[in-house]
Amino acid sequence: MELEPKSSSYKPLLGITLGDFNGIGPEVIMKSLEDSRVLKLCSVIIYGSSKVLSYYRRLFDLKHFNYNIIRKTEQYNPKKVNVLECWEHNYEMKPGQATPESGKCAYLALKKVTQDLKSGLLNGVVTGSINKSNIQNEEFQFTGHTDYFNFQFDVKESLMLMVSGKLRVGLVTDHLPIKKISENVTTERLSIKLSILINTINRDFGVQKPKIAVLGLNPHAGENGLLGEEENEIISPAIKEMKQQNHLIFGPFPADGFFGNFQHHKFDGILAMYHDQGLIPFKTLAFDTGINYTAGLPIIRTSPDHGTAYNIAGKNVADPSSFLQALLVAHDVIKMRKEHHLEITI
Repeated sequence: MELEPKSSSYKPLLGITLGDFNGIGPEVIMKSLEDSRVLKLCSVIIYGSSKVLSYYRRLFDLKHFNYNIIRKTEQYNPKKVNVLECWEHNYEMKPGQATPESGKCAYLALKKVTQDLKSGLLNGVVTGSINKSNIQNEEFQFTGHTDYFNFQFDVKESLMLMVSGKLRVGLVTDHLPIKKISENVTTERLSIKLSILINTINRDFGVQKPKIAVLGLNPHAGENGLLGEEENEIISPAIKEMKQQNHLIFGPFPADGFFGNFQHHKFDGILAMYHDQGLIPFKTLAFDTGINYTAGLPIIRTSPDHGTAYNIAGKNVADPSSFLQALLVAHDVIKMRKEHHLEITI
């Protein structure tokens, strides 16, 4: 069963994975879904456990958070928050602790939502935060959600794209040790990542001819070879190649001066070379409103830009803003693709 619009009142169906139930995932999900805008825009299914939600509902006294328990995806009620039971065992909640049980259950929810995405039952997914250590098992041996979805949907290269309004920062390399970054920054990979970034900003965010900034790898963008040759030998050739295809690509820019001088306001997208180069300025500028969008997949996947935050789990102080934005961005991308008559199911 594929979910296609039948009328102007069509609402997409989003899957939401609970993530690590000992982190802040359940809290920010429940608080986000208390926002009346969400169910007016889309239908939602939380992949997880009603027992977990019941525990946190009592803990945080969220009296206005109600849900409909289902055993099969097709049973969802479009007007309510639905919870799809992904495991039966009543595991003990230990907020703030990474336990084998919370990792196991995070994977079970992710596995089930992936099956439904492949079957065309969902229009997109918003993933709750996981602990990359305790989720590891025989079936999940990945550095995170992105690599897992790449494998599941047979995608060689996707792009981790951080989004907050018009600020969009993509990464050439993401979860790599520092010592491996340079060898993974190649002209070919840069060209692929730039193509994904351009196409995504055009197709999914509605910018007809996006203007893209490319950051350097080395301090001061190599200082004309004095501090490194990657800018001259790898990055600039990729930029030149994309310019020859009539794309608006500029750089390489020194990363510190680029953000320090507020040049990011002049561009529709920014391509950083590695994780911290892009995420430190992004989270400094947009920690509460930023989200992670996986560009280049055949499905729509977003997530909040924070982790499990064990240090505040169970304390009723987590800010749901990022998760709420992840929901709204997923909806907006689905709407944008539909307006351009693009498929959002596989």
